[in-house]
Amino acid sequence: MSNATIRQVIILGALIISGMIGLQGYWLMSSWNVNEEEFQSKVTLALQNVARALAAYSNTTLPLDNLVKKRTANYFVVDIQAEIDANVLEFYLKRELSERGLHLDFEYAVFDCTTNEWLYNKYISYTPGIVKESETANLPKYDEFTYYFGVKFPTRPGYLLGQMQLSLIFAGILLITISFFIYAMSTILRQKRLSEMQKDFINNMTHEFKTPISTIRISAEVFLNDPLVLSDERLTQYARIIREQNQRLNHQVEKVLQLAKEETNSFELKIEKLDLGQLVLAVTQNLEVRLEENQGTLKVNVPPVKIMVAADDFHLKNILYSLLDNSMKYCKRAPALEVSLELVDKLAVLSIQDNGIGIPKAYQHKIFEKFFRVPTGNIHDVKGFGLGLYYVKEICHAHRWKIKLESEEEKGTRVSIMMPVKKSDLP
Repeated sequence: MSNATIRQVIILGALIISGMIGLQGYWLMSSWNVNEEEFQSKVTLALQNVARALAAYSNTTLPLDNLVKKRTANYFVVDIQAEIDANVLEFYLKRELSERGLHLDFEYAVFDCTTNEWLYNKYISYTPGIVKESETANLPKYDEFTYYFGVKFPTRPGYLLGQMQLSLIFAGILLITISFFIYAMSTILRQKRLSEMQKDFINNMTHEFKTPISTIRISAEVFLNDPLVLSDERLTQYARIIREQNQRLNHQVEKVLQLAKEETNSFELKIEKLDLGQLVLAVTQNLEVRLEENQGTLKVNVPPVKIMVAADDFHLKNILYSLLDNSMKYCKRAPALEVSLELVDKLAVLSIQDNGIGIPKAYQHKIFEKFFRVPTGNIHDVKGFGLGLYYVKEICHAHRWKIKLESEEEKGTRVSIMMPVKKSDLP
């Protein structure tokens, strides 16, 4: 993922999160206001009914308006214009509040106009086992009423929050989502930094390897051209081994460099029209000597007609060499390879079949992963970096080719590459 893409994702994510937070905040405030208005309406109606019930009980009349006054968000005073029996008041308060679903703690007090003090006060709790003393000092007096009682709801905020459970659940889910997004983005950025450090290290190390590899190659060529070395069969053999291993090391370094370029989006294919049959023959001819040394056989089936494909000559040859090299390396007996090319429904199908050790089904889905090698316990008779088949897959992906692997333990492996052929290039 490029820096520009990550930056766009972060900006877009930040905008979305800001919008979601804004909407959630607006929803919470709206929900709070609605519940608060509902609470005030229920309390006002309940207190009005209490006042009417008290007036009927004492056979008195009530004022025509302003019967209930809201002093604060959770404190109300009720004008009764008559003496109040505290026990009767408590009974009516409990009844009216309960009928409207207001099962929350409240504190009430009766005002005595003769002494200008609160005459009676009590704290009513709906929480079992909790008894609290009333604090009449928290109930302000109201000079406009003569006979009145006051009611305070200390647990009003908790009640309103309880009415907003659904909103709070969604807010919690949003908070978890935002936290996960932030964690995911921080993890992505951290992994990207580590990946960039790894790529820089690989690029630097592989470029550093190029100089000694070139020096070793030149030295090996000098040895092989020296008459004294050529006169000694043992020295000649060692010089050839040095040259072959140098070529193999150089091939691995080039492979790592190409993969690093692809991952940094600087990987470019030089596409040209290639005669696939001739390319296969050229690659397989270069492996005949090596097969003879291992007492192996190679069967090549190429149709007599030209099959032209659009591909990068260098990389196509590389993946063929890599597949054939694997077929020879992972074989316990004399290798028997078969390379076939055929045209099937506008697709050039290039297949490589071997009689090697095969790949267990449990690992076949991982075989094209970077640095993956089939576990062999403590036996490491075949050396490698786990880059060969990954390189093959990436080159096929870059060309938009399909690759298929079929394998069975102890019976061999077949790798097929399907390449589209344009109608104008069909024979």
